[in-house]
Amino acid sequence: MYRTHSCGTLRKSHVGQTVTLAGWVHRQRDHGGVTFIDLRDRSGLVQIVGNPSQSDVASIQDARQEWVLQVTGVVRPRPAGAENPNLATGEIEIEVTQCTVLNPSKMLPFLVNKDEEINEDVRLKYRYLDLRREKCNRI
Repeated sequence: MYRTHSCGTLRKSHVGQTVTLAGWVHRQRDHGGVTFIDLRDRSGLVQIVGNPSQSDVASIQDARQEWVLQVTGVVRPRPAGAENPNLATGEIEIEVTQCTVLNPSKMLPFLVNKDEEINEDVRLKYRYLDLRREKCNRI
């Protein structure tokens, strides 16, 4: 199955369920033995957590911005104090048990996960990327 849920639809009521998600890497943080990724699809963001030392999850460490991943994992509550009230899925995270890279991405001409000043000609040339930026998405 390609996906069982959309990233932005998961809530605390899903804790304990095994889910399969597919989406773009919005942000990636490597904390020495544990990798955190904000996975994005059209419905929103969800944080996924993986241990790259596990063979089925090893590709999570190589993932970069805008790579397309398919992950399977268990929904769990975030540790106390790590909740994100600014995010609809901020009370939960996905503990990844399997990660597949569906499509790696080349380096982008500008960052889509930050609102920074970009030359208008570049924005127009790469309009399909510009629409992924949070500010443009909100508009």
